[in-house]
Amino acid sequence: MPTVDPVVLTLPFHGTWLVQNSPARRVPSHGTDLFATTYAMDFVAVRGRRTATVRDWRTVLATEPPQRFLAFGRPVLAPAAGRVVSVHDGEVDHEARRSPFTLLSYALTQAARVRRGAGAVAGNHVIIELADRRGYVLLAHLRAGSIRVAVGEAVGVGQDLGDCGNSGNSTQPHLHLQVMDAADPYAARGVPMSFRHYRVWQRSGGPPVDVAGGLPGEAEVVEPQ
Repeated sequence: MPTVDPVVLTLPFHGTWLVQNSPARRVPSHGTDLFATTYAMDFVAVRGRRTATVRDWRTVLATEPPQRFLAFGRPVLAPAAGRVVSVHDGEVDHEARRSPFTLLSYALTQAARVRRGAGAVAGNHVIIELADRRGYVLLAHLRAGSIRVAVGEAVGVGQDLGDCGNSGNSTQPHLHLQVMDAADPYAARGVPMSFRHYRVWQRSGGPPVDVAGGLPGEAEVVEPQ
């Protein structure tokens, strides 16, 4: 595949979020090129490094309500200017899973979700054609009924698109973000991305470090400047 310059975006949220499945760690970032996820990233809202407000017996042995998690219901913002070309809503926000027992049973149903199509994998989602026509941005796993834009609508950077949820192929509320070279994830290829003007919180507890532009690393906690 020829080298492609990364598409530069703005982090699509407020507050501090933990980076998971960063392409800075490996490519393909999610272990597959399927559905144009080659350079996709996941973000989980955190307080410190905690993703949820409660930890109890259900965390260890059972599923948990998504409302426990800090990301659930948080606004998801447009990472770039463009035009909405696809909206999918109506997928339920299912129970979250941190327990190894529930994660194993969930993994066994992965193939069935893939066969059901993009809605079962991406859940409720929005796809934006970038204003410079360099690609299409997909924001996935949104909360059911929360999407606040429509197909054909022009959006600006930072515009509220909907809320973070736990729909689709998601074990806990988080935001999945990827750039593609076409609007259809089944036919598209993934495109690299980077981000402008964000902060990285240090594990040592020191002050955050300002980054003018780059790609957040695995397990970094980031926030927009």
